[in-house]
Amino acid sequence: MPLRIGLTGGIGSGKSTAAAMLARHGAHIVDTDAIARHLTASGGIAMPAVRQTFGDAIARADGSLDRDAMRAIVFSDPVAKTRLEALLHPMIGAQALREAAAATGNVVVFDVPLLTESKTWRERVDRVLVIDCSEAAQIERVEKRPGWTRDAVERAITSQAKRAARLAIADAVVFNDGIDLNALDAALETVWHLWQTLAQAAVEQ
Repeated sequence: MPLRIGLTGGIGSGKSTAAAMLARHGAHIVDTDAIARHLTASGGIAMPAVRQTFGDAIARADGSLDRDAMRAIVFSDPVAKTRLEALLHPMIGAQALREAAAATGNVVVFDVPLLTESKTWRERVDRVLVIDCSEAAQIERVEKRPGWTRDAVERAITSQAKRAARLAIADAVVFNDGIDLNALDAALETVWHLWQTLAQAAVEQ
């Protein structure tokens, strides 16, 4: 069985960039946010339940999820966030495991934004890698994205696990603040070689 890595980090931490770099090193990436987007796209299997729960106002004209409208709801209402997660997370988890089962390499990386908050996900992985940065860096990066205001970024950060909680579950941490892409890739390459050693040791047991 491949070594299973949980990759996580706060919004704007550079987690997606790290995932792309790990893929180039040879990791099989299972992107749970991409799965969520597929489930809530036009014709997505999650949309009937989401519309029934939250109303048609959260759907675009093509039937896909209006992520901005949904984000505004869940950031302001913790109960709504819990209800949405109860709908989506079982579907996301099932598809993620199917994708992992199809992997041919010896390392599978599950890219999971809410891994810290999920006991289920922590039990599914062998190691946790956290991409970390300061809150100031998070705000600066995400504010540059289309449609994001400083207030929206701050609410997104507040809705996620605290930085200390992420670090507490980490087996490895890459601090992505004040470094360039080459330095980030070098740090990830070091972690990658460690995973290769662990994966090989598991095969030899």
